[in-house]
Amino acid sequence: MREITYTLLGDGTSDKALLPIINWTIRKWHPDVLIQAQWADFSRLPVPPKSLPDRMKQALELYPCDWLFVHRDAEKQPVNDRQSEIEEAWKSIGSSYTAHTVVGITPVRMTEAWLLLEEKAIRLAASNPSGKQPLVLPSLKMLESVTDPKHTLQQLLREASGLNQRRLQKFNVSKATQLVAEMIDDFAKLEELTAFNAFEQHFVRATTIN
Repeated sequence: MREITYTLLGDGTSDKALLPIINWTIRKWHPDVLIQAQWADFSRLPVPPKSLPDRMKQALELYPCDWLFVHRDAEKQPVNDRQSEIEEAWKSIGSSYTAHTVVGITPVRMTEAWLLLEEKAIRLAASNPSGKQPLVLPSLKMLESVTDPKHTLQQLLREASGLNQRRLQKFNVSKATQLVAEMIDDFAKLEELTAFNAFEQHFVRATTIN
């Protein structure tokens, strides 16, 4: 069995939630590959890199890998523009890293939009799997139109926890957000989304294994 090490370079710590999604995608297209996942953490560096090319170089140097996944939230920019930004940054440094493969991953808004899939996963992440509080999740076709997916997911987690206002003050919503992705076994529903399809197609083109 071939082992593949990949590194995820995100915009912020909340993007760690993409790791289970990437793992699921790799297993779908390369089921015989052993996956070693890494998160590019620059928080302890005295001077973290700022530009995208410098961040990519630093990620490859500190977290050696076969595949580098680069996350950029599209937010107000078209997904294709963000993808082009990643490709241009890679071209500017690629001559020194020809042994690596880079894959862009760009949700339309924020990473959290891809986590608004399962009520069960949200209840589990909120440590209240048997909760009866009604949760209103956006429909799948509306996920890419949610204005602030992070706020929406965090609010759903708070509601799902069933905690009163006093206990909610100690509820770690950031940790719970990370757990949502880990509680989802199947991300196939994401294939109905334009941005995820773009990511998956790019991934397939870029990661052909000889």
